[in-house]
Amino acid sequence: MDDKPNPEALSDSSEHLFSFGVIADVQYADLEDGFNFQGTRRRYYRHSLLHLQGAIEDWNNESSMPCCVLQLGDIIDGYNALYNASEKSLELVMDMFKRLKVPVHHTWGNHEFYNFSREYLTHSKLNTKFLEDQIVHHPETMPSEDYYAYHFVPFPKFRFILLDAYDLSVLGVDQSSPKYEQCMKILREHNPNTELNSPQGLSEPQFVQFNGGFSQEQLNWLNEVLTFSDTNQEKVVIAIFPFTRTPLTMCAWPGTTEMSWQSFGLMSVWCVSLLVTPMMVATLRILLVYTTST
Repeated sequence: MDDKPNPEALSDSSEHLFSFGVIADVQYADLEDGFNFQGTRRRYYRHSLLHLQGAIEDWNNESSMPCCVLQLGDIIDGYNALYNASEKSLELVMDMFKRLKVPVHHTWGNHEFYNFSREYLTHSKLNTKFLEDQIVHHPETMPSEDYYAYHFVPFPKFRFILLDAYDLSVLGVDQSSPKYEQCMKILREHNPNTELNSPQGLSEPQFVQFNGGFSQEQLNWLNEVLTFSDTNQEKVVIAIFPFTRTPLTMCAWPGTTEMSWQSFGLMSVWCVSLLVTPMMVATLRILLVYTTST
């Protein structure tokens, strides 16, 4: 588990089992170029739609088509909400995704919640739980409707799990709800700053308003799915919208849960498209596919 798989090191004789695409941070908006929250990276808001189009064309033209694409969040930028353009921008991006010849699995990031409420997202085209795999004789592997997470099987003996990284968050929920009050309490206990999006002076800089965390309920469900996969000798890919490049602190608010990520033995894999081969899976239990939040 210490060594990351290196696709470039695979021999020409390796058998490709299947491939899947990954895209994140499209962050489309009908705006001129700008910068991220920290002002350190340029964002090409309007041009991002062309990048998405290029990715889709590449996937569609692959000699061996990917089985699916994981869209890891921030599909449109939060600026859309300021200009009342959220629904229009989302429709433009989703129309582009319609050109893709394989299924797309969507996760939700902070920019989804800048534009929409959780209730809206639940009933939107960004909810792809209808693609989930249902293990009839193991009801404990069925996710709750209280969070947006599910699993599916793209290839025999491989299980993909999408997690809800904003299960606990002040974003996208009614400010009068008990859940909002619970999350705001957690946030203020760890972040005394007036600007709750600022990590300035924090010993735990992940406790900022644009982050979130996992409820114990969701982690218990994840444990059940991983237990099932272990029992049935499945390899697991976890798709998630996280908050840091350090896998062991990926749960932005670790104090909200009792279960450590270490118990799952997660490892990080940075990729845009991954070819899975027998050589890789011989030494790999879990792939973790993720993006970073800004």
